[in-house]
Amino acid sequence: MAEQTCRNSGVSLTEKRRNVLSILLRSKTPLSAYEIAEQYQWDYDNSIPAMSVYRMLDFLAEENLVHKLNSENKYLACAHIACDHSHQIPQFLICNRCSKVREIGIKPEVIAALRDTVESTGYHFQTSQLELECLCDECGRDAA
Repeated sequence: MAEQTCRNSGVSLTEKRRNVLSILLRSKTPLSAYEIAEQYQWDYDNSIPAMSVYRMLDFLAEENLVHKLNSENKYLACAHIACDHSHQIPQFLICNRCSKVREIGIKPEVIAALRDTVESTGYHFQTSQLELECLCDECGRDAA
């Protein structure tokens, strides 16, 4: 599906981009560019500079195949990468304890209401991406 997404955009999912995406798809937690570069060395026995990884991640994000968590400067594969239909606006629940992330969708009306509230205060809405600090069910059970 990722290759089709790129073809539809008129761009190419090169082998290295595909490998970076594969690393993120296998990871249980978001990864930094440096962590991806390190995992790339392990998985493919090939060194790749972190700056190259950043460029590949920018490409993958532009194609909506990965998301960047701004609060952590880490990346994760889109939860809807295999879908061919539209989804709600992605938001991220981040467990404070284990760093596991869950992508959820929020209705566009909720984001519009948030935008209106922000702009009524004299501020300008910059992004619709929310990153909410949470405790996942597993960590919540462990804490109880």
